[in-house]
Amino acid sequence: MTRADRALLLGSLYLAQGLPYGFYTQALPLLLREQGVRVAYITAITAGLALPWAFKFLWAPWLDRSPWTRFGRRRTWILAMQAVSALLLVGLAAVDLAQAPTLVMLGILAVNLAAATQDIATDGLAVTLVPPAERGLMNGLQVAGYRVGMVLAGGALLMVYGTLGWTGSLLALAGLTVLASLPILRATEPPSPPPAATRSPLQALGAYVQQPGALAWLGLLAVFKFGEAFGVSVLRLVLQEGGRSIEEIGWLLGTGGFSAGLVGALLGGALVNPLGRHRAVLVTGGLQALAVAAYAMVPYLSDNGVLALILTEHLASGMASAALFTRMMDACRPGEEGSDYTLQASVVVMATGSAAAISGLGLEGLGPSPHFLLAGALSALALLPALRARPPGG
Repeated sequence: MTRADRALLLGSLYLAQGLPYGFYTQALPLLLREQGVRVAYITAITAGLALPWAFKFLWAPWLDRSPWTRFGRRRTWILAMQAVSALLLVGLAAVDLAQAPTLVMLGILAVNLAAATQDIATDGLAVTLVPPAERGLMNGLQVAGYRVGMVLAGGALLMVYGTLGWTGSLLALAGLTVLASLPILRATEPPSPPPAATRSPLQALGAYVQQPGALAWLGLLAVFKFGEAFGVSVLRLVLQEGGRSIEEIGWLLGTGGFSAGLVGALLGGALVNPLGRHRAVLVTGGLQALAVAAYAMVPYLSDNGVLALILTEHLASGMASAALFTRMMDACRPGEEGSDYTLQASVVVMATGSAAAISGLGLEGLGPSPHFLLAGALSALALLPALRARPPGG
């Protein structure tokens, strides 16, 4: 498989994962707020919908050793989960959010479960396919593809929601999921026999943390994105309370912001080799902290000023994500790629989900500017463990 083939395959799969994430983190909160749901409840709901991403490490070891390998050890699961996601979205299109909100939330939770399972297989495939020298570039592409999915399901969808409505929007997401599945339909997976030993999730976790430096590395993963999530999770609600329409917010965050994040991801991935992996994490993490703290000026700026802050923060966030994910790939053991990467990703998701869940309380208790300053400070504090922590084996 050529580098271009790998780029197309992985970019499309991560784009598919970004679709449900962009919808339930970018579009859904604004739709719920329009119905009068409290900010604190909205952030708690969206954090709850992310639970499959946080706990996917529980079934990752089984996927690494799955007996279902007809189309390839990872490709079989990817194809199945893409189909399940598309069918669930079609079903949700027939359900009215205002009339059956609980059913909608359960449906979105099921979509996230399918997407998280696809992610386990995709991450294992990516670590197997991508040579170490290409990991910076490919992780930049990974984050970029994910953000394209978020742009489409978050910002772009909000911009046309008034025309498409709920049903049309969900059908559009289902169609995009099918389109993103075309490259994996055509791809062939190289032989990759599963490990001989069968392990439970707890055994897999124990084997990982027993490696020298593993606990310190997992600790860094838990704090690196915490402050950013604490701040950014409520940004769209701050903009909405400031009188901006859903369409305006969709353009600012979904289109402008996430486009900048896409550029940042590619830039961050390209800088990993020139800067060195460890230094890239430190430099991009510092830029991320400064950009999050700068959101404290949002209540005092014009639309152009707010846009500049959003572009800057998403650029820095994309760079930091690409650098961090490259290091996470380095920390995966041969034969355990899916389990190891998933465990690390679950730590990040648990931490950011917890931050998002309490971010509404922070905003209600402190107000916008102090809330963002606190978020920036938390991001800066994460650089202290980053000075020394390195991934096991990396």
